[in-house]
Amino acid sequence: MTLGDVERTPSRRPWTFVAVSVMVAAVGLLLIGLSQVPPIQLLPGYTAAYLLIGACIFGPPGKLPSLRQAVAFLLPGALFVVLAMLNLGFWAGGWLLGLPAWGLLLIQWTPEKPLRVLEVIKFLGLLVLGVVIFTFNVIYPFPSLGLFLLPVVPFFRLAYPEYRVRPLQTAVEVLVGVATVTVVFAIPPLEGSWSSPWTLAGGGATVGLMIASWARGLPRRSQRRQLNEGVIV
Repeated sequence: MTLGDVERTPSRRPWTFVAVSVMVAAVGLLLIGLSQVPPIQLLPGYTAAYLLIGACIFGPPGKLPSLRQAVAFLLPGALFVVLAMLNLGFWAGGWLLGLPAWGLLLIQWTPEKPLRVLEVIKFLGLLVLGVVIFTFNVIYPFPSLGLFLLPVVPFFRLAYPEYRVRPLQTAVEVLVGVATVTVVFAIPPLEGSWSSPWTLAGGGATVGLMIASWARGLPRRSQRRQLNEGVIV
């Protein structure tokens, strides 16, 4: 069997778009909640969002993550929670922006395919850029328009044959995208706040889609390189 045969065969892939939508809603709710209650009270919601994003990434392919994948996925979030509990900044919220993409990197980490240092560095660079965009989005909210892409992107992806064979996933992505936008606009704005819930969530949507799109392209680029080299599996 050649790689060309593998690429033409439908495969079960992570539900990346749903993971990004969950992250968007979680970031909006958590940051609004942070201005009203102590960080410790937000821990159950943060944990639930974290695990749900992990289920979207690791669950659909049908394989439980290995021990090292699970540790690498959960440990950064736990460390940032500790910093938040010590009042050293809500860095856990910033980490959520890149969590779907981080899961996509880890799902490729196998004994046969080590995690490349260059890919981790690129991910961290994009995450830093994303946090900067998210921060300045409060002043210049143009990136917030990314929120309205959530219900639309799944329809555009139907132009690709690989998505046409997964109508259930597409339907779920559309519903989750619509639900996310609805939830965000249902959150009442805070008095005296410089930002509204939809601008916070919109900035998170733009950053999350940007980093996740990069991470999703890594397996394809790797396969193309192998195909050009005539690899047979």
